[in-house]
Amino acid sequence: MSNLEAFILGLVQGLTEFLPVSSSGHLEIGKFLFGNLQDSLNFTVAVHGATVLSIIVVFWKDIVRLLEGLFAFKKNEETIYIGKLLLSAIPVGILGILLKDEIESLFSGKIHFVGGMLIFTGVLLFTTALVPVGKRKISWFDSFIIGIAQAIAVLPGVSRSGATIVTSLLLGNDRTEATRFSFLMVLLPVIGANFIEIWSGDFSSQNPVGTIPLAIGFITAFISGLFACKWMLSIVRKGKLIYFAVYCLIIGVIALFLIH
Repeated sequence: MSNLEAFILGLVQGLTEFLPVSSSGHLEIGKFLFGNLQDSLNFTVAVHGATVLSIIVVFWKDIVRLLEGLFAFKKNEETIYIGKLLLSAIPVGILGILLKDEIESLFSGKIHFVGGMLIFTGVLLFTTALVPVGKRKISWFDSFIIGIAQAIAVLPGVSRSGATIVTSLLLGNDRTEATRFSFLMVLLPVIGANFIEIWSGDFSSQNPVGTIPLAIGFITAFISGLFACKWMLSIVRKGKLIYFAVYCLIIGVIALFLIH
């Protein structure tokens, strides 16, 4: 992997992890266009770690408040919220355990499948134009349903942030709260998945990428993720997800019909 390829893939990961356009789908398309680059556990963990760090930086006040409430060792608003985050992680955890091999098989250059899922994401985002502005706080039931949406979004081409935020909005939740919950709920699954990958693989020896491209990918993913995370908060508040619906439909059609 060249420095330029590492930069582009890091940029794609950072932007598309938070914008509702599917980071997995774009990375699959990127790998296809670059000639199916050799997978690297190190690079995958690095760029996902960078986007997790972006979330921590943007929401550090919320995270500190939640931890303070947790270590108060009593039932409070913070422990209830953490409980909802944990509940939301159950569906994707079960899916990862039961269908791990089947899911991984979809990440093997199936660009037409990715295109179809991007079109699905576009249609899903279009529904936000029909949803009235909600004011509800996320309930226990909501958190589980949003968790199911996150589990569906393991499919390449389905946007995780798009699926979870749209589901939350359809349930009548406040836009700002829907976005906040969507970003915080991803921390546990991503950190857990990366830990499992490192634990099950020889992390030290699987680095065909090189140290400099690895660093470039991490830094690029972190900076672009930081920008995209803050931008997404503003976009959802203004209810402008429909622009991304159009984008996903266009890219999906291109992947579906023009890439052979």
